Amino acid sequence: MSPFLRHYLEMVVAMFAGMFLLGPITFMVLGMHGPEGAMANPFLRTTLMVVYMNIGMGAWMRYRGHSWERISEMALGMTAPFFVLLPALWLGAVSESFVNVVGHLGMLVTMYLAMLVRRAEYSMDHSQHAHMHEHGG
Repeated sequence: MSPFLRHYLEMVVAMFAGMFLLGPITFMVLGMHGPEGAMANPFLRTTLMVVYMNIGMGAWMRYRGHSWERISEMALGMTAPFFVLLPALWLGAVSESFVNVVGHLGMLVTMYLAMLVRRAEYSMDHSQHAHMHEHGG
């Protein structure tokens, strides 16, 4: 498997891990029981899901030696589709399911595009990232 594809797949797995690990904690803290619970709000649920995915992806990228700048670029790239869709959800113009499906598909595309912009970095082995950033790369 190429380093580029491995980077991409690892970030996707890390995002979903962040969502599945952090989501239940919030549900317990904020309460998801009944229509009046804080997590009954689809805008809040979707927004938190995007935050959890960013945390998982950012933590993994940092662990793998990426700079904060690259992590921020990737977070912006993966969040962009949701920035476009969340106002429509908040206004009730689209469903939460629509936002989740279109947002996730869009996120996979925008992440790939963000990686293409830095193709050289994402095509190298993970062990080279920390060394590159230590020496001003």
